[in-house]
Amino acid sequence: MGYRTFIKRIIKEKNAQHEAEVLHQKNLVLENIKAQEEERKRIAVMIHDDIGNRLNIVSLWLNNLDTQGDELIKKNISGQMSALIDSARSISHSLYPVNLESVGLVLYIEELIANLSQRINISLHVSPKYRKKSIFTEVQLYRIIQEFTTNVLKHSEATRIWIYIKDNSKNMAVVISDNGQGFDYEAVKKGMGIKNIESRIKSMNALHKWKNITNHGSRLIIKIPITHESPNQNSIN
Repeated sequence: MGYRTFIKRIIKEKNAQHEAEVLHQKNLVLENIKAQEEERKRIAVMIHDDIGNRLNIVSLWLNNLDTQGDELIKKNISGQMSALIDSARSISHSLYPVNLESVGLVLYIEELIANLSQRINISLHVSPKYRKKSIFTEVQLYRIIQEFTTNVLKHSEATRIWIYIKDNSKNMAVVISDNGQGFDYEAVKKGMGIKNIESRIKSMNALHKWKNITNHGSRLIIKIPITHESPNQNSIN
């Protein structure tokens, strides 16, 4: 009996050590993502609020100038200014979704869809029960959708993307799929696109599953537990 007790204790200690190591690795991933997001946010806000506003002011001044016959020059400069403003906004959004906290995840996804509407057909279906989540969770979800759509546009030759968001008291499910070529997970899992998506999923303590059939599209299913968020984070602002 003493030997069995000893073996059980050793196994228990090893399991506890393994669980502690897994938790430590999860915390490292989470802290790394948080640090990256904070730096992205700092740069994005600077571009959005400082450079973007300055460009808008210069554009207003330009439009109020009396060019006295130099309409072509004014038109060319105005066109360049508009392009710079759009570029600054695009860079800001790609770094960090600056207005997501005030606008909300659903409207921000709808804006992404509108921006991509000329390139691919995307449909969004959101459960009427959806409730605002913590800004961290919503940023991660937006990033995952953004990364998925980017990969589809680059590699899959798809014509359609479907996004489903379902919410209940215990968890939230997000399903993203396309009708493209699909892919072999084992062949592409080391790519940065898949790595970024899966790192963000882990940071939310969520579960996920890829369903891919070559030439029949790909699907990503994410299940996010609501319990990992505090009541204050879960509240509607």
